[in-house]
Amino acid sequence: MPEFVLHNAPQSTCSQRVRFVLNAKGIPFEEVKLDLFAGDQLKPEYLRINPNGVVPALLHDGEPVIDSAVIIEYLDEIRPEPEPFRPKRPIELARMRSLMRFIDEAPTPAIRVPSYNLAFLPHFQAMTEEAFVALANSKPLRKEFLLAMGRTGFPEKEMQAAMDRLARGLARMDEVIGASGGPWLMGAQLTLADISMMPVIVRMDDIHLGGMWDDRPAIALWLEAIRAHPAFRPTYYFGALLTEKYPHLAGEKLQRAG
Repeated sequence: MPEFVLHNAPQSTCSQRVRFVLNAKGIPFEEVKLDLFAGDQLKPEYLRINPNGVVPALLHDGEPVIDSAVIIEYLDEIRPEPEPFRPKRPIELARMRSLMRFIDEAPTPAIRVPSYNLAFLPHFQAMTEEAFVALANSKPLRKEFLLAMGRTGFPEKEMQAAMDRLARGLARMDEVIGASGGPWLMGAQLTLADISMMPVIVRMDDIHLGGMWDDRPAIALWLEAIRAHPAFRPTYYFGALLTEKYPHLAGEKLQRAG
């Protein structure tokens, strides 16, 4: 067995965080791609690795490490070179973790709402109500989320609340970059906070929400910088963006660009 085995899904925002760190560290790993719509994450063999039934999960010498925020900090702990992603000063490390907590509490769950309504909803609409409820009930961490969405999508009130949380996330991001001097959230050093925020911003841009930072040039520069990082391209291989998997989104993006 390889030293590192990553169970993940290409379009999963949390999986993208972990792939970025593995690629940035130059850590060879075996990638096991799970089909989330087929329920691979709920199969007994995967639940033995991650009882939460979500991706990603990392096996290190056969030992599971779960939760993307935990995984990326674990990787930086055991492989600080060639590029450490955590500040050395304890106070700066605490600030980074506070940012990561905010990202996981506000923009990360918020981006799931438009993602599901725009990209994933047709899959659920094709299911019977009985099958949909059974699927929702089988998910240890996402049951309430799916039941709130239903087979008709999140209502306008839920969408507006999610967009408001995303807007607050952008405001906080812009404020933090301004205070640190940038180009990254905490200044000159790329940290795990940036990597945590990366999939949210990339997803927003992919599903046509990039206009939300038109008046925040620091975020546009931040996105340009992280896309230029050597780990970005192997992390976002073809099929990792929603527009690459769902033709109706890609067509809409091309239409708007034209």
